[in-house]
Amino acid sequence: MSEDFDHRVTLFLRAVTAKKAQDVVALDVRGLTSIADCFILCHGTSSRQVSAIADHVERELRKRRIRPLSVEGASEGQWVLLDYGDVVVHVFFESTRRLYDLEGLWSDAPRLPLPAARRTRAPSRRRSAAPVEPLDGQ
Repeated sequence: MSEDFDHRVTLFLRAVTAKKAQDVVALDVRGLTSIADCFILCHGTSSRQVSAIADHVERELRKRRIRPLSVEGASEGQWVLLDYGDVVVHVFFESTRRLYDLEGLWSDAPRLPLPAARRTRAPSRRRSAAPVEPLDGQ
């Protein structure tokens, strides 16, 4: 996988996961189709979340001057397709994803590794215990 391709796919994957997309899969479809190089599949648990994921991807990529060639299905919230040419992002409602089963349709495509989650440690809520004084006579 080329460094540019890897970096570009990582941008999309981070945008998708920032809105808690479920079951994120990146398929390398180079050599299998001329439509795109990568399909990113994920789902939300509500139509509102589906729309939020798709909107967030658009906003984050626009910050880098990357705009979609087309967006389909945004008003329905069942399946939003964001076509960026080399990368196509499919954001499904969970039951719609099962119905169309793109993972099954593209089962010959290798899965790309997902970027490691950025782990930030939450500050400890534990208070340091004050030394315990022994009771009188002990």
